[in-house]
Amino acid sequence: MSIAIYHNPKCETSRNVLAMLRQSGELLHVIEYLQTGWTKEQLLGLFAAADLTPREALRVSKSPAEELGLTQDHVSDDELLEAMVAHPILVNRPIVCTSKGVRLCRPSERVFDILPNPDIGPFAKEDGTIVIDAAGQRIG
Repeated sequence: MSIAIYHNPKCETSRNVLAMLRQSGELLHVIEYLQTGWTKEQLLGLFAAADLTPREALRVSKSPAEELGLTQDHVSDDELLEAMVAHPILVNRPIVCTSKGVRLCRPSERVFDILPNPDIGPFAKEDGTIVIDAAGQRIG
């Protein structure tokens, strides 16, 4: 089975997760959701599989969530989903789907919970932060 990542190449966290997935050697399906967009049904399925509510998956930072009034308590899940379909940037990322589950991988190390083979060897994030040292030990 391949791994799917809903990816934004402009996002450092998403790039780090994609690099970890590539290093794992698994077959990848990279979906640049800002180009493809979302459907309401797709989001409902992903959120259910990841045990997330639309509010938990809402990206507030560097998105129009606040200016659209979506951070207010009275906004319903259905309203959030409709806004996410209209504005794909509102969905937090990256979301990764493997045979072991679906996760919103923030922080990026959450991907290890669902990697079929989490022993990917030494790995450092773009900013130089060591995630897995030369001995194969996860840091942090």
